[in-house]
Amino acid sequence: MANASYDVIVLGSGPGGYVAAIRCAQLGLKTAIVERENLGGICLNWGCIPTKALLRSAEIFHYMQNAGDYGLKATGIEADLDAVVKRSRGVAKQLNQGIGHLMKKNKITVHMGEGTLTGPTSLTVKGEKGSENLTAKHVIVATGARARDLPFAPADGKRIWTYRHAMTPAEMPSKLLVIGSGAIGIEFASFYNDMGSDVTVVEMLDRIVPVEDEEVSAFLQKSLTKQGITVQTGAGVEAIKPHAKGVTATIKGKDGKAVTSEFSHVITAIGIQPNTENIGLEKLAEMDRGFIQIDPYGRTKSKGLWAIGDCTPGPWLAHKASHEGVSCAEAIAQELGNKEVHPHALDRNNIPGCTYCHPQIASVGMTEAAAKEAGNKVRVGNFPFIGNGKAIALGEAEGFIKTVFDASTGELLGAHMIGAEVTELIQGYTVGKTLETTEEELAQTVFPHPTLSEMMHESVLSAYGKAIHI
Repeated sequence: MANASYDVIVLGSGPGGYVAAIRCAQLGLKTAIVERENLGGICLNWGCIPTKALLRSAEIFHYMQNAGDYGLKATGIEADLDAVVKRSRGVAKQLNQGIGHLMKKNKITVHMGEGTLTGPTSLTVKGEKGSENLTAKHVIVATGARARDLPFAPADGKRIWTYRHAMTPAEMPSKLLVIGSGAIGIEFASFYNDMGSDVTVVEMLDRIVPVEDEEVSAFLQKSLTKQGITVQTGAGVEAIKPHAKGVTATIKGKDGKAVTSEFSHVITAIGIQPNTENIGLEKLAEMDRGFIQIDPYGRTKSKGLWAIGDCTPGPWLAHKASHEGVSCAEAIAQELGNKEVHPHALDRNNIPGCTYCHPQIASVGMTEAAAKEAGNKVRVGNFPFIGNGKAIALGEAEGFIKTVFDASTGELLGAHMIGAEVTELIQGYTVGKTLETTEEELAQTVFPHPTLSEMMHESVLSAYGKAIHI
């Protein structure tokens, strides 16, 4: 049995783990990473990145089918599902290899295998090199999370899918049921609808994408319905029975009536479960529903043991995990005597969220309802895509940008967008919030023309009755 010792060992190599490892190495710490499956974790291999590749294919297919809207003619357009999936897997493979290169470049030792903690700063790895004992001054747990199964209908990969099965489908679903309308559910509903499936989305709560602003939820529901997706809110799936040719599902609607329908496939997107079982955490960390409880820098209750990313409290987003990875690495370096680093705790109010459906959704900060509940008197701005020259030129006049300000101080409390490319626009407001900007500063900022970003300016002006183009 081999033994090795490090300054820092990171358990898990997703966007939290590999970023933490790189930052530790940059700070001169002898660093190792332990990974049981693929460098880059779920995000690079089975999540964020390959799904965006799938959605890009669906988006181009959608544009090709609507070429006439742009004065173009296109005939004989077909989707080749196998080729679409192959492209997505190629993108994932390229990035996975990129992480391998970054590990070598930063002189980070990679131990491939299953890691189990034997104490706050020690673990065993069972993998390609047999069994190894590793010790460190500090250990960062970044083990992520997995899709939660329906208790009465676990995913089988044939008829009942999680996101993972939905990314490498053996066949195109003819009639698809998507359970859950968070980002993952809505993205797959959008993808399969664009690819030609008959899609139904069922959401237990009274609106889809329930973490978003209510106006965004209502706009998206209208848009998805127009695209041919059936949306059922305030509804619950009571039973699912897979059979050779499909799935029989019983759905209890808002009216309390249970209706049984046939589907070819089901995607369950009802949340995540942290990967924290059987890795030795039981006595080392305080847990809540499987999530590791941490301080603002990632410390657990055991000295030397840290945790970041999806195995800790949400929001469960890749960019949140990466940011925690950097904060955690810098806090560790500081504890080890580095006086040059000044770690900052993550401000959860400034974490943007993006959903890559059609139309896209992006937001940061408080919704209008949350801002009012928190006791703020608010000023709200709203500007539609139809009032923007670039959006009309792009043929993307569907959507709006909403801003929420504190009426007394002018502080930007939140921003909410739906429409083309809003996942790229949201960062402007995120930077603004991080810099504690006010409406006056945003109003005085010059936005380039013609761009979609001008709508961000107009939305701010709208909150104060100064919008020009509406």
